[in-house]
Amino acid sequence: MSKTPRSAGRISVRPTLQPRELMTDAPDLAGTWTAQIITLFPDAFPGVLGHSLTGKALHDGLWQLQTYDLRRHGIGKHRNVDDTPAGGGAGMVLRADVLAAAIAEARAGTKGIAPLVYLSPRGRRFDQTMARQWARMNGVTMLCGRFEGVDERVLQHFGIEEVSLGDFVMTGGEIAAQAMIDATVRLLPGVLGNTESAIEESFSSGLLEHPQYTKPASWQGLDIPEVLLSGNHAKIAEWRRAMSEALTKERRPDLWNAHLKKSQSGD
Repeated sequence: MSKTPRSAGRISVRPTLQPRELMTDAPDLAGTWTAQIITLFPDAFPGVLGHSLTGKALHDGLWQLQTYDLRRHGIGKHRNVDDTPAGGGAGMVLRADVLAAAIAEARAGTKGIAPLVYLSPRGRRFDQTMARQWARMNGVTMLCGRFEGVDERVLQHFGIEEVSLGDFVMTGGEIAAQAMIDATVRLLPGVLGNTESAIEESFSSGLLEHPQYTKPASWQGLDIPEVLLSGNHAKIAEWRRAMSEALTKERRPDLWNAHLKKSQSGD
């Protein structure tokens, strides 16, 4: 069995290429932002990341994806990766020795600055600020948990940062990993066709994004706000700012209060 992680990067693409074909072995692309995924389900990748802008950027070599199969480091002929919780209890826990071997393999291929994170509901909440931080680094290594989680000693030994997608529990970290990678990759240079899109969208300024409209001008008795059709760009910018503030204040008072504190401090 090959010891080479499955990776995706710059490859020739046919118009009918299916997302799974992106995971054929590809050479490491030097200097390219890299997402390394340690998982029991490498076939789950690239998943939705193989579509749309992230998929095109993956084809074009603007970022690359490498998966590391935990099962290959399993113990015994059955490649066991987990065992019962110390002290008793329900479920199974991923073994420290198995995890350590997979992490060492992944980190051996890490270049530059790339955080090592574990997708966990008890971790720091992932947000746009973290996505921007990751986008400025050389990549990220993500450990996708399963069952009741991972042996705590692994987190301590490697100094792994726990990151959460939200205050809920999922069956594993793979979906969360794809969401975080998507949010990060779209911030990389050249991925978005219009760089202003990343500047104006929700959370980029600490506020929620203003409402958007397009043709037709009137639909189901609802009209596009007149100011957006005026051609007065100063008035349009003023309206959009006011709407962003109003929406943030109404829907996310936590963000609104943080915005007020930042404005008052002059940052």
